[in-house]
Amino acid sequence: MARTPIIAGNWKMNKGTAAAASALAQEVVTAIAGKSGVTVVVCPPYTVLHTVREVVAGSSVVLGAQDAFWKATGAYTSQISGEMLKDAGVTYVILGHSETRGRFGVPEPEETVKHYGETDATVNLKVKAAIAAGLEPIICIGETLDEREGGKTDLVVSSQVAGAITGVTSEKALRLVFAYEPVWAIGTGKVCDATEANRVCGIVRQTIRSLYGVEVADAVRVQYGGSMKPDNAAELLSQPHIDGGLIGGASLKSADFAAIVHATA
Repeated sequence: MARTPIIAGNWKMNKGTAAAASALAQEVVTAIAGKSGVTVVVCPPYTVLHTVREVVAGSSVVLGAQDAFWKATGAYTSQISGEMLKDAGVTYVILGHSETRGRFGVPEPEETVKHYGETDATVNLKVKAAIAAGLEPIICIGETLDEREGGKTDLVVSSQVAGAITGVTSEKALRLVFAYEPVWAIGTGKVCDATEANRVCGIVRQTIRSLYGVEVADAVRVQYGGSMKPDNAAELLSQPHIDGGLIGGASLKSADFAAIVHATA
């Protein structure tokens, strides 16, 4: 089955002012104008979603968000619901990123304070809530360096996949996107070898096949994330199980991000 590539830019806590967000979004729109056959998503901070929405309106760029809570309303200070994101014009939402799980490629000293508590169970709640709100989840999975060196990569990845989609119907699962991001490659400049990245993305698809069957497994898109850049994008994106990229640092430079978009077949 032919799958449409999907390139998503995760701006993280960057470009958070209206001026900076508007400028980058406009540069991206201009840089990929005329490119077809690929889904392009930008995920800015919450505070500038409306600003970016106005810039990308009518273009081929789709708006995404970086997280969503699993409740629609209530006494949940600081949380953002799927309904709020949908109203803001969001289509895709990143869920279960390693940083919200407290699993960092490059830890900073203060990150020993455990202020991130995402688990497979909370990711599952968020996935189901996002689907109910009409959003399309980009579900992040990936192993730490210790887990890879301990030979646990396949187990960790398959467990995170299965945990994230417990209770999701086959019909809903068809529209899911998974992003394999080896934690040790996020923000480190290291990148997983293309052959190995493809193998692990194949583990993601194999896990989905075991849960839903071939049709769903063939339809689900699997991205690679973790230091994808213009100089390695083509090789990674040429792999049969890699359907796109979840881009961090390179998404903050419109030329780099556009080069990755243009590297899709």
